[in-house]
Amino acid sequence: MRSLDAARAVCERYHPGLLKELENIPFAEREKPGSPVIDLFRVYGGVGLLVPTEYGGHGADPLDALLVQQALGAISPSLAAAVTMHHFTVAMLYSLAGRSDRLTDAQLNLLRRVVQDQQLLASGWAEGRTQANILTPAVTARPVQGGYLLSGSKKPCSLSASMSLLTASIAVYHEDGPAELALALVPASAPGLSVHRFWGNELLAGAESDEVRLADVYVPEEMVVRAGADDPRRLDDLQTAGFVWFETLISAGYAGAAAALVEQVIKRERGGVPERTDLAIELEAALTLLESAARGIGPLPDDDAVARSLVARYSVQQMLPRIAARALELLGGLDFIRSNNHTAAAAAVQALAFHPPARAAASEPLLRYFRGEALVLA
Repeated sequence: MRSLDAARAVCERYHPGLLKELENIPFAEREKPGSPVIDLFRVYGGVGLLVPTEYGGHGADPLDALLVQQALGAISPSLAAAVTMHHFTVAMLYSLAGRSDRLTDAQLNLLRRVVQDQQLLASGWAEGRTQANILTPAVTARPVQGGYLLSGSKKPCSLSASMSLLTASIAVYHEDGPAELALALVPASAPGLSVHRFWGNELLAGAESDEVRLADVYVPEEMVVRAGADDPRRLDDLQTAGFVWFETLISAGYAGAAAALVEQVIKRERGGVPERTDLAIELEAALTLLESAARGIGPLPDDDAVARSLVARYSVQQMLPRIAARALELLGGLDFIRSNNHTAAAAAVQALAFHPPARAAASEPLLRYFRGEALVLA
């Protein structure tokens, strides 16, 4: 299929040989706990996709990153979901690297080692807690001499077994004002950090989405990135960059899984020509929405970029299950009987609805934004 072939070509340009290596592994092996796909991602240069060239990375633009995610999602939804966490964290941190007032020398030195040491960054933001504000830290920070002691947990936390660094949202409290959102950079080897089994679903099990616990983990002051917003509820530069990249890339991975199903329908000439065409048109519409959102990502995304990414994400979220279900129907009963690979891929696209922020939670903030007010996600 033309669009998926284009995505694969871009992926091959940045990570030569990765897709072929992944294809040699049976689908069930790619998606199970302990899958080798994340290790292969690291071996084939995946860590540096969004790292700027001056820091040793590929410096891919948003559109290329989107296409790489589609290609990965088509062959391994687990891998696409997992590495989204690395990519959006990288994009968030490096977006601040060019501003001398935002990152410390120690933080910049860490960023210089990400590609050199092939470090994977996991996300410890507060998503995944029922009825919780996704911008409210799940980890508490207690000030001590020279830094903070962190306690709390992140569940699920993708890349939990493979991460080199956990980026954990924390609240820094001031005597004369509200808590300030900040981001702590925590080595995976830090004393007090542990990983515990949490993910119980066979779908997306290769993403290593287990629980990461922190019990009085010490982080020095120079390894805390301050958000610096006057209003702690308001999206600032740190959160905004993360939101835009996350929503776009996570959606792209699931779109790739749906695209792989549509590709099989077209290759096998299942159903009539109008049915195949209608299915392809709806898929291409979803991909076009995501490409439009990616083209709108600038060096320092603003609230408008966040809104565009959410509009694309929620639209695609509605479209993908319908596309996947129709593709399964056209592939037919024998395909369903002989293997559960396509069934699993179709079921996996449903998971986009479970990533933050939930559509219901974002409805009122988006409506206010559409009326001309500021975008405040709570």
